[in-house]
Amino acid sequence: MKHFTISTALALALTASPLMANERPGEGVTVRPVVQSYIEEFFQARVLYRALEDLGYTVAEPQEVTAQTAHLAVGTGDADFYPVHWNTLHDSFFQEAGGEAAMTKVGTMVEGALQGYLVDKASYDAGITDLGMLKDPEIAAKFDADGDGKADLAGCVPGWGCERVIEHQLTEFGLRDTVNHNQGEYNAIIADTIARQANGEPVLYYTWTPYWVSGALVPGQDVEWLSVPYTSLPDGATGETEFEGKNLGFALDSLRIVARNDFLAANPAAAKLFEVATIDINDISAQNKLIADGEDSSDVIDGHVAAWIEAHQAEYDGWLEAARAAAN
Repeated sequence: MKHFTISTALALALTASPLMANERPGEGVTVRPVVQSYIEEFFQARVLYRALEDLGYTVAEPQEVTAQTAHLAVGTGDADFYPVHWNTLHDSFFQEAGGEAAMTKVGTMVEGALQGYLVDKASYDAGITDLGMLKDPEIAAKFDADGDGKADLAGCVPGWGCERVIEHQLTEFGLRDTVNHNQGEYNAIIADTIARQANGEPVLYYTWTPYWVSGALVPGQDVEWLSVPYTSLPDGATGETEFEGKNLGFALDSLRIVARNDFLAANPAAAKLFEVATIDINDISAQNKLIADGEDSSDVIDGHVAAWIEAHQAEYDGWLEAARAAAN
């Protein structure tokens, strides 16, 4: 009986050891993320970092660059993954940085992302419903904020990808003589736009979801999406651009994770995590609104991450279970 007991204990120990080791399949591996230096994208990235750490990985301090440079960093091996890749909008960045030979788009972390042009509701209700109408100098002048007679479009920061679409469409729709594309620090530009709308002035701007702006200027209440004359994207790109009966001009999109092929092959647990992790777009917009309301320190954002995980614990634990199983 003693012999049987010892043998059984040894067998159980041998059986249990791989399972225990598999709780942290990333032990000893350092993961190198790259992100935009854009605080509203930190939340979803840090949810992934927490999951990677729970799997045993060490997450290096993220490099902070523009979206275009982020793809180059992954493609050239200076980073292992980029967590906020817009599947259609950033595809040119993906291809230019080495494409599928170097990287893979993994999973779909966020679905239903929108982009487009909006005007104040008064202007929309007065009949300005399509971006192409701004080709008329008299209509464009209604959105003139600096006195030069042209419409002022609060636009997109160079390097984000949206500026390529806007610049292409200004030419395609014959708007170069009547519309100024104002680029710079987006939050400063949009803050001025929000202030002018609050003062009852006409406004014209570009934005996207998930983002807090659509909580400050609510479509259907404060502002309305404009249609565009027809679908025309840079470099012959294609995509579904219609949303609720309007052609927004930008492809309806999803946010994915781009990771190096060699990293994915060597780290099946991380690969599976990237495949299964999802966050509701409304959760991201709500967190972005907290940032806009002043909850914008790094520690507070970590608190947002912890609160989201606690509220979605079963789902989050399911990610980890799937990742551990993939590493077995």
